[in-house]
Amino acid sequence: MQEFLKEMISIRLRKGKQQSIDRKHPWVFSGALHLNNVACDDGELVYVENEFGERLGYGHYHKGSITVRLIYFGTEDYTPDIWSRLIANAWNYRANINLIDNAKTNCFRWVHGEGDQLSGLIIDVYDKIVVIQCHSIGMHKNLNDIVEAIKKIAKERVHSIILKSKETLPKEYSKQVEDKMLYGTDSTCMVLENGVSFWIDVLNGQKTGFFLDQRENRKLLGQYSKSKNVLNTFCYTGGFSMYALSNEANSVCSIDVSKKAMEIVERNEQYLENKIPHEKLTADVIEYLKQMEESKFDIIILDPPAFAKSLDKRHQAIQAYKRINLLALKNIKTPGFLFTFSCSQVVTEELFYKTIVSAGIESGKKIRVVQKLSQGPDHPISLFHAEGSYLKGLILEVNE
Repeated sequence: MQEFLKEMISIRLRKGKQQSIDRKHPWVFSGALHLNNVACDDGELVYVENEFGERLGYGHYHKGSITVRLIYFGTEDYTPDIWSRLIANAWNYRANINLIDNAKTNCFRWVHGEGDQLSGLIIDVYDKIVVIQCHSIGMHKNLNDIVEAIKKIAKERVHSIILKSKETLPKEYSKQVEDKMLYGTDSTCMVLENGVSFWIDVLNGQKTGFFLDQRENRKLLGQYSKSKNVLNTFCYTGGFSMYALSNEANSVCSIDVSKKAMEIVERNEQYLENKIPHEKLTADVIEYLKQMEESKFDIIILDPPAFAKSLDKRHQAIQAYKRINLLALKNIKTPGFLFTFSCSQVVTEELFYKTIVSAGIESGKKIRVVQKLSQGPDHPISLFHAEGSYLKGLILEVNE
């Protein structure tokens, strides 16, 4: 637990720089500070004051572009019960959207950073395993408070708590951090998502073990899949594939470059009762799309990893998105449906849409937007923090 109250310093803003905080934006940028040399360590909790010394809130300090990540707006003193209050609020919201004690779904995001007023913190639930992912040094320093809050709120529902933060914390700081078991012994389990079974390996899987943000989009894909030939590219552990197979697709082809991921696809398929033709390929997706000789797929899913994680890589990412979407549009059987996504935060919804339009024009096909897609409701976006909207998707109907 961090020392607080008398130990916490106050950071003062320059004249006219409190507007973003008044609008409840949780980030304080370095350019807003009255003084750049702040006498505290990265990850410490600090108060933020306006130019007149009036308190505006508190949060974690970090020397960098985003200098403070606010977790509280107002004039109250910091007390350690803020962690249990905010994490309980997040739990109650998931209960309100029917994700707690749901017979068909027992995996979900419990805390989604700024969307739950906990900037820098992710908490995911896989049945009785809870995974903590810290994206800021401050959250990692408050790890004990977070773990105790999880135990207090989830009670007997949690058997294991795992820290999975080495890849998400700042590089230098992460050298002293290891992904590890914090409580309990289980790091693998089988989960249900809308009645579809998946094997989760938290410590060895990507992110926290599964891409929970696509749950509603996978369900939607299932509704389109009956009697269709489906190609799932960048399939990872086969999320979209299992939904297609569970919903009477005619055939499914799953492709990913990771051999380990494809082994889990094999395992997930064993939970299915039906035996629909399912081709599983460990291969480069772009090379596969280039070499396709005939249009045999009625549905193609493009859900690639983030092609850009910083602004300097954005142009390169746009070219990559255009290239793979053009290949898919040229190779899809018509009439067909393309499910296409971007999870790159620096690629805005407008820019992603324009990129797909460019690919569509070049393809020479007739295309219309059936639906725009986003992250699921357990990944809420604060109205005051547009940056929290990172997953963009489109369902396109493609005709000659």
